[in-house]
Amino acid sequence: MENVVSTVTVSDQAFQALRNDVLFGVHSPDVKLKMDTLQSLYGFSSSPLREALNRLTQEGLVNADERRGFKVAPISPEDLADITKMRLMIDLPALRDAIALGDDAWEADIVACFHRLSKIESRLPDGPVVLDAQWSQHHRAFHLALIAACPSERQLALSKSLFDQAERYRQYSARNRRVLKRKDEEHKILMEAVLNRKAEQAIALLAEHIESTQRNVLSAFQGQK
Repeated sequence: MENVVSTVTVSDQAFQALRNDVLFGVHSPDVKLKMDTLQSLYGFSSSPLREALNRLTQEGLVNADERRGFKVAPISPEDLADITKMRLMIDLPALRDAIALGDDAWEADIVACFHRLSKIESRLPDGPVVLDAQWSQHHRAFHLALIAACPSERQLALSKSLFDQAERYRQYSARNRRVLKRKDEEHKILMEAVLNRKAEQAIALLAEHIESTQRNVLSAFQGQK
């Protein structure tokens, strides 16, 4: 039994380490993930790394080919457009349900997540490459807290997956834009609309927030041409 627990723990560690590096661009899009290189880089054996790669494949962050092995999934305007479309389809109804069903504990969690995110944002400098791991963690927590009262577990799981797939694009945009617009005021206005149970306003704000990510990334793509 101890060996099983140990193996699961190591697999999770390998998954989290590799996943973070894919999200933050340490492993660039389309780059082949060679097993011997990953073993040297992370210090894990092939078994937990292979399990991690398979899990990342299921999340859409890595592509698998029986003959060519594993590669980081590519990024493209078309892929981002698909992610954005799906986020709007999943997150907007989820937010509507959360506003209708959320209780005091749900509201308190939103406020706490916003507070932690705003404290991080207040310490970030302007300019590129400001979206560090800590900011991303609190940003994710805030957005997931907004829809946490949605009763559909499948909807919440899809939202998490799509949010994480969009994270690679946020990081790409941050690295390739000269001026990075802060989102703290947008988050505050969105939070206030949600807490005041103004469903239509909150949904419109969230839609704009999601679509602005797409516009920012497209600008970054244009700047790299």
